[in-house]
Amino acid sequence: MQQQTLFSVADKVVLVTGASRGIGQALAVGFAEAGAKVICASSRQGGCAQTIEIIQNKGGSAVEVFADLSDSAAVEAMANNALAVYGQVDVLVNNGGTIARYPAAEFPLAEFQKVIDVNLNSAFLLSQIVGRNMLSRGEGKIINIASMLSYTGGITVPAYTASKHAIAGLTKALANEWAINNIQVNAIAPGYFATDNTQALRDNPERNSEIKKRIPSGEWGQPQQLVGAAVFLASQASDYVNGHVLAVDGGWLAR
Repeated sequence: MQQQTLFSVADKVVLVTGASRGIGQALAVGFAEAGAKVICASSRQGGCAQTIEIIQNKGGSAVEVFADLSDSAAVEAMANNALAVYGQVDVLVNNGGTIARYPAAEFPLAEFQKVIDVNLNSAFLLSQIVGRNMLSRGEGKIINIASMLSYTGGITVPAYTASKHAIAGLTKALANEWAINNIQVNAIAPGYFATDNTQALRDNPERNSEIKKRIPSGEWGQPQQLVGAAVFLASQASDYVNGHVLAVDGGWLAR
């Protein structure tokens, strides 16, 4: 098999949640540039307008679906709408998420539940619905977006940490069941990337300095630097990679 075929995602149907900005937008644009047909998902109608415009201006193909990821009925409807666009989804990227920051002793239970619903429960439900389509065809790729907080505890983010530890476990659990059906389920654990979710950390001089000192390059990652890993996990090149959490962290874990 030639390398250009091995790593190809040309004409693959890729559903990316949280595609309105940040990492999700970078992944959606990256997949489109690699020749995929991208279905961009966000929390509201029109939320991915900018992403779709970027893709179309580059000559790519993209459409939009939307759902509040904390609403299971809306998530189910979005999954079915996405499947209806082309009749299948070849690659599901569970990127959509949220974060809330409170000291653990003061963390509101409603906020904790919302983070779990958005980050974990929606990923499971989307994987389940889209996964059934993949099972019926005997092939598919699911890429979950984990975190450095899939490995560590963090500070003032117990809900996010719990959800991202669970995403790593869910990745392995689904891989165990579906590998026999030629479905690969893996995760990417981004290091410290410059996105909306990390703005509070970058605005905190002490935490920003601590984080940059631990990154060997001394710099925050840029969302576009995750595209290569995602395309690899979506392509035939990763057909024997399953249940793996791939850290793309600039070496942060190596320190």
